[in-house]
Amino acid sequence: MIVLLTDFGATDPYVGQVRLRLAKDAPGVPVIDLFHDLPNFAVQASAYLVHAYCRDVPAGAVIMAVVDPGVGGPRKAIVLRAGGRIYVGPDNGLFEIVARREGVESCHALEVPSWAAPTFHGRDVFAPAAAALAGKTHRAGHPVPLTRFPDWPDDWPRVLFIDHYGNAVTGLRARPGPAVLVAKGRPLKRVRHFAEGVPGEPFFYENANGLFEIAAREGSAAAILGLQLADPLLIVD
Repeated sequence: MIVLLTDFGATDPYVGQVRLRLAKDAPGVPVIDLFHDLPNFAVQASAYLVHAYCRDVPAGAVIMAVVDPGVGGPRKAIVLRAGGRIYVGPDNGLFEIVARREGVESCHALEVPSWAAPTFHGRDVFAPAAAALAGKTHRAGHPVPLTRFPDWPDDWPRVLFIDHYGNAVTGLRARPGPAVLVAKGRPLKRVRHFAEGVPGEPFFYENANGLFEIAAREGSAAAILGLQLADPLLIVD
C-alpha cells in the first residue's frame, strides 16, 4: 500500500502525474489519496497533520508525503522508518512530529537521478522510491541523520487546515480538561459531537484524528469566525 499526502491540489495535473509513475513502477499496488490539500508550502503545519492523519495507516505501508518549497535545493531526499511505517519525502521538517512521537528506526538518503526534473521530485524521486519500497525492490541508500527542529512545539495552537465545510483543524492534540478554546477573541465551548452544538454557533471538539477542531453545526466555523490558516489560538483550562 502507498499512501499519498501532498500540497499538490486535487484539480491540478500533479497528482495524476505522480499516480501515473506509481502505476508504471508498482502495478497492482493500492494507492490511497489521503491528503492533497495540505497547506501550500507550510512544512511545519503539515508536519502535525502528517502524523495525526497517518495514525491508522497499517504497519509496513509506504507513506509518500510531499510539501517541498525548497525542491531542487540542498535539502536531502530521504526514506524514514518510524513507528513501523515507511515515509518517503523531503528532509525539511515534514517528518519532525512523526519522528518525535514515533521514534526514528532508520533514515537513509535517496539518490536523485540525473534525469529528474529539479522542480518535480514528487514524480521523479519520491514516487519511484515509494514504488520500489512497496514492491520490496528498493535498495537502501547510505544512512543519514534526520534533520531535526527541536524548537517546534509539541502542540501548536494554530489553525492548520480548513476543510470544505469550514471546519478548522488545529495543531493541538485533544486531551481531557480544556473547557474553552479562544479563536479570534471569541471563547468557544467544547462539545463531544455535532448534535450537542447549536446550529450556527461555533464550538470545538476532539476530531476523529485526535486533534482539537473548530466547527459549527450546519455552518462554516471559518466564515463565522473569519478564520484563516495559521491563525493563533488559546486554550483556557
